[in-house]
Amino acid sequence: MYFNEGSPYRNLIVGANTKVPLKNGSYSKYINFDNAATTPPFRSVLSDINAFSPWYSSIHRGMGFKSKFSSNFYDYSRYEVLNFVNADLEKDTVIYLKNATEAINKLSNRLSIKDSDNIILSTSMEHHSNDLPWRKYKVDYIELDKYGRLSLTNLKEKLNFYKDKVRLVTITGASNVTGYKNKIHEIASLVHSYKSKLLVDGAQLIPHCPFNMKPKNTKEHIDYLVFSSHKMYAPFGIGVLIGPKKTFKEGSPDYVGGGTVDLVTKDSVIWNDPPQKDEAGTPNIMGVVALVSAIKTLKQVGMINIANYEKKLTDYTLEKLKKLPDIKLYCHTNKTEDKVSIIPFNIEGIHHAQVAKELSDDYAIALRNGCFCAQPYIQNLLKISKDDIYEYKDTFIKRPGMVRISFGMYNDINEIDFLIESLKKIIKNKTN
Repeated sequence: MYFNEGSPYRNLIVGANTKVPLKNGSYSKYINFDNAATTPPFRSVLSDINAFSPWYSSIHRGMGFKSKFSSNFYDYSRYEVLNFVNADLEKDTVIYLKNATEAINKLSNRLSIKDSDNIILSTSMEHHSNDLPWRKYKVDYIELDKYGRLSLTNLKEKLNFYKDKVRLVTITGASNVTGYKNKIHEIASLVHSYKSKLLVDGAQLIPHCPFNMKPKNTKEHIDYLVFSSHKMYAPFGIGVLIGPKKTFKEGSPDYVGGGTVDLVTKDSVIWNDPPQKDEAGTPNIMGVVALVSAIKTLKQVGMINIANYEKKLTDYTLEKLKKLPDIKLYCHTNKTEDKVSIIPFNIEGIHHAQVAKELSDDYAIALRNGCFCAQPYIQNLLKISKDDIYEYKDTFIKRPGMVRISFGMYNDINEIDFLIESLKKIIKNKTN
């Protein structure tokens, strides 16, 4: 099956036209609708990795030319990252980690929350990575509306109830299940009016639309932001944590060792300044090269152009899906300006795993199925009772879940049409 180059950005991607084997032994062009999990690399990223490789050396650990060259690039890279999200170049810092999961864990360990009365406010629409790290503290969950979106009314109620005991509000910028975008700046203004702080998990937001952390002197500013390079066309394992330098000046780092210290004696340690204080060991410079390269490409294309293009894909797909029999959608189908390009669905009478398997085996279409590392949210959307949840602990029982379509900037209408035709066949065959 051949697809026209429908996306204006398709030629930026490595592997967009790769053919893979089908169950019948033939080959078909691979259609990747699982971009919320990870994205393929930009050609520019691999090119820049190759260009940098001859100059690769240790960071802050040598006086040789290559070491100084690598170190200078590593230090400069933080400016590119801060500028990309309009962070405060003077007051904020960038800490590099493996991924957004490690970044959130880092912040949960480094925030000194000692008072047992302090509260973390979160939601049940979070990825496990922005839920589990906070459970060592006292957590309360903001309610969701009937569509599965954060309730601003309930957030106000909880802030008013707990008042100055709320140490942090931690929310997803965009859900990895429904794609819903939270009103982060309105939320930030509310949070700051109660003298609390806001963390935004930007893993599903940063690759898809413009992002602005806003100046510190405005109530709408974002205090902490995390995201991952592998979801923005830059593999090689870099996660980003952005936050105020003063947060990380306090206390001891959770990982210690090379690079974290200024002075060590037999009985004392003077820690380095942030961000070095929180980047133990030899840094992943090649991952940083990939991240900076991806940021430059995204900026050249224009984040608003990406957002508009992916919205067209989402609108088109939703209109097609709504016309199919037995399709159950789990996201709002009208207000797509309030979401990124993610569509969760099920086919009545067919288990989600079977749908994903048939699409892969017979049509070379890759989608995600299951609970997407967001089990409480899936349970909410599927209206699964607590009693039913515990029944599914038995691994022989097929667990409920969904099928998820998630677009990248390189996907196109031709691929969507092929998906729709494939779903029609699957639906037709289930009744035969």
